Amino acid sequence: MGSKFLQMVLKSKLSSAEADSAEVFVPAGILAPDYPANSLAGEFLLRDPLSGDPLSGASLPGDLLPGDLLPGELLPGSDVLASGACGSRGCGTGSASSGFAPSDSVLPNSAPSDFAPSGSAPSGSARSASASFSSLSGVTSAVSGPADLPPFERFALGVYPFLELQPFHRAYYRVLEAFAAGRVRRLIVTMPPQHGKSVGATTLLPAYVLGLDPDQRVAIASYSGALASKFNRRVQRIIESREYAAFFPATTIKQGSKPPSYIRTADEVEIIGCRGGLLSVGREGSLTGNRVDCFLLDDLYKDAMEANSPLVRENCWEWYTSVVRTRMHNDSRELLVFTRWHEEDLIGMLRQREPVVELRMWEDLERVSADGWLALNFEALKTTPPSAIDPRAAGEALWPARHDAALLHAKRALDPLRFECMYQGRPSVREGLLYGDQFAEYDALPREIVRRANYTDTADTGDDYLCSMSYAVDTDGTIYVTDLVYSREGMEVTEGLVADLLLRSDTRTAAVESNNGGRGFARAVQRLAPAVRVEWFHQSANKEARILSNSATVLHTLRMPRGWNLRWPELYAHLTTYRRQFHANRWHDAADVVTGIVEREVGGGRRGQCRALSFLTRRE
Repeated sequence: MGSKFLQMVLKSKLSSAEADSAEVFVPAGILAPDYPANSLAGEFLLRDPLSGDPLSGASLPGDLLPGDLLPGELLPGSDVLASGACGSRGCGTGSASSGFAPSDSVLPNSAPSDFAPSGSAPSGSARSASASFSSLSGVTSAVSGPADLPPFERFALGVYPFLELQPFHRAYYRVLEAFAAGRVRRLIVTMPPQHGKSVGATTLLPAYVLGLDPDQRVAIASYSGALASKFNRRVQRIIESREYAAFFPATTIKQGSKPPSYIRTADEVEIIGCRGGLLSVGREGSLTGNRVDCFLLDDLYKDAMEANSPLVRENCWEWYTSVVRTRMHNDSRELLVFTRWHEEDLIGMLRQREPVVELRMWEDLERVSADGWLALNFEALKTTPPSAIDPRAAGEALWPARHDAALLHAKRALDPLRFECMYQGRPSVREGLLYGDQFAEYDALPREIVRRANYTDTADTGDDYLCSMSYAVDTDGTIYVTDLVYSREGMEVTEGLVADLLLRSDTRTAAVESNNGGRGFARAVQRLAPAVRVEWFHQSANKEARILSNSATVLHTLRMPRGWNLRWPELYAHLTTYRRQFHANRWHDAADVVTGIVEREVGGGRRGQCRALSFLTRRE
């Protein structure tokens, strides 16, 4: 009798409006004859069980198939033998006295082991049972078998249909998906402000991770506890939505006061029937006693004032090492998503101490070591070459509909160093800079040009840059840089590049430092550009003393073409961030060349020590 009654209930229908408000209760002992093996122990409350006559065929929305949940909430207090709503994944047992898990299903004609109710299901949602999971790789239903995991982008649009995804968002979400799936364990993402970094990383991503594996303990950290709590509440609203339930029916959280034994606050929420949950904490907060499987750190500095404070930066580093790192284990993951403020912020400190691989190709997602970081930087204005991840051409804005190139250039003009830091992801401090952003720029060469020349410094080591700079000098002695090569390629490549540079810039004479294989380099360039007088010379003066003593002269006499930051972004970054503290600089090549140019053109240079090689032309 009870079994037939239940089957008729499962085939009945309600309007969607009725289903939203309906609470379903089954009379006590109705399942006992067919499920003797303690599949449901205890009694369900007998209360006006269904809206309408359950025998009329019009009681539930749609046809509920075996494995579907009854819409409504099963009240806490109904005793249930719960072996864990997550089956073979080994989830927590839930609370036998507190209610029912999201996967609590009524499965007619099924073995008792096909379901193990525990926890509470949200009102008004029909969810399929999930009995076993493979962590981060698949979800198995007791009825339907493995289910397809949704791509992160599809999930994001499903729960936030209002999103306006740009090409860089799709690349960003693809990387976040790899992180959520465990293919990347340590990830750094830098992005300009107001470009959607937090929506992806600290709103959508935690919900997605908990959907893939409800046993995960996820923590969100930000510069303040209030902001971290704001992210937490957003995630909770996503999880309790109908759209989320369609993707991840097994991941549910407390609704109101039910079930009472689970935690749900603005700072912490637990997944019903599983071991996972979401924590939020401010930069100064504690996580004592909590393990963290996935740590998401979003903007640990409030503003430039905080980031420029040595005390705040030190406190942030201390908190990271004493709180974040101590809560993590071998399989833990961490994501840092920042707008850069300072070269010695948390990302800068980690870059100094741990290996970091720049994400340039999609293949790099599979090449990061377990102890290394993968770093992805989105420039507001593109300066690096196009790639599969960021195919923009030089000068293109990241999100033109919101922040077009004209607006970004205006921001750059107000504060170039701040722009390079916040919008380009290349931070530097103003204190201690040798040149900074003080280089003068020109729009067109003057008519009176008295000399066209070139200065080349070959690479010292494999990590150094070859810098070859062509320039023009006017009647007043002002120096105008016209073209250059700045490359870490081998000499077999740069010899041809420099020769081409000399020819297209109409260079008459070229000087090459011979200290680091420059003599052979000069001979090779001379053969490739026989019309140019190529000279080589030995630079014996101390490099540090030369660069520091000539810095004022460089800024006074040398001019760069307008837009040189886009034309030669690496050179621009290395010159504008060059430090007075000589040994704090990684690369000296660009500074050495601009110094050499003013030595030759303003101070008379070392012309007497140069040796011409034009006689070598075609002597072989």
